[in-house]
Amino acid sequence: MLKFDEQKQINDIQGALALRPQVEKIVDELYNKGFDNIYYLGIGGTYASSMQVVTYINGKSNLPVYVQHAAEYYTTGNKRLTKDSLVIISSVTGTTEEVITAIDEVKKVGATIFGFIDEKDSPLAKKCDYVITYPEPGTEQLKFFMFADRLMKNNGEFDDYEDYYKELDEHLAKDLVEAEKQADEFGLAFAQAHRHDAMHYFVGAGNQWGATYSYAMCYWEEQSWLRSKSIHSAEFLHGTLEIVDETTPVTVFIGEDEQRPLSQRVANLLPRICGDYTFIDTKEYELPGISEKYRGRIPTVLLMHCVTQRIDAHVEKLNRHPMDIRRYYRQFEY
Repeated sequence: MLKFDEQKQINDIQGALALRPQVEKIVDELYNKGFDNIYYLGIGGTYASSMQVVTYINGKSNLPVYVQHAAEYYTTGNKRLTKDSLVIISSVTGTTEEVITAIDEVKKVGATIFGFIDEKDSPLAKKCDYVITYPEPGTEQLKFFMFADRLMKNNGEFDDYEDYYKELDEHLAKDLVEAEKQADEFGLAFAQAHRHDAMHYFVGAGNQWGATYSYAMCYWEEQSWLRSKSIHSAEFLHGTLEIVDETTPVTVFIGEDEQRPLSQRVANLLPRICGDYTFIDTKEYELPGISEKYRGRIPTVLLMHCVTQRIDAHVEKLNRHPMDIRRYYRQFEY
């Protein structure tokens, strides 16, 4: 398989799960200290991950949690973000310009800042009040969800927290690599069919909406230089459906959380108006050892990423375009 190191991927997930004692210690301290609001702050891919985890929390908790876009914050501000607020960020390099600027403004307010920063000596790491470093990319959602789960456990909203993480510790990493193996044939067929699309529409909802948003923008546009657009499943039916015909490529990400029916509604419509649709449904992939009631949490969020990784690996080879090349991003000042 292209770009697939089974043992490394297992180690990466197990390594992220092994951070849980550190996460728990910090979350417990922050919860006991108290806060008025919680903000997951990001831009680009970290904004997408923030949308995923906040949607997840909103469906299961009464915690006052919000998504905050970094650039919107340093231009517009947010009067609800106070000295008593908790701000959570993530960064691979710790040098993202917009996030640094936003965090500088947050520090003026006096809010508490927690960061998952992969580079421990980076500018963002130094600006955090609490920081956990784990230098393996691709585990951001898992870390964000672990933080959220501990908050909900402390808030009396996750009674089977220990049972859940026992299953993740024992099965998640191996299950994900098996799912990725299963998805490889599909990924190749999808790449062959769509690697030259003039435009491709990606649709999703719930905790898959962030994945949909990120996949279109960060993977197809930024990394593969393919034109695409992401649309929330609920909004697809209020505009985008009118420009779909038999030749329009549309892919629907179908997850297993509370908003699954929104994506199923789009999937029910598409065969009537479109001749080039694809459904990526996480229910088509087994996760042995993970209870059915837990699939709608982080397991199927990560599973969808396993599927799209197979598409990306084949698009990269077929189009002869390495995904780490950029025309403009971080190439010069703008």
